[in-house]
Amino acid sequence: MNYQILIKKLREKLILTQTELAQTLGVSYISINRWENGHCNPTTKVKRRIVALCKENGVIVDGQD
Repeated sequence: MNYQILIKKLREKLILTQTELAQTLGVSYISINRWENGHCNPTTKVKRRIVALCKENGVIVDGQD
């Protein structure tokens, strides 16, 4: 799954800033920024939160790494 694209799509669909999404997921703003820019990936625990948030809000999760 490409979290770089998924996080950006989720944020745009929910009309959230990186800071607001960070607060929703319980992570720092810089984590969101690094994920969106492809510098690193979220932890497994946070990936589960992201996927759940996507499903709750109708954002398609493709399931490919």
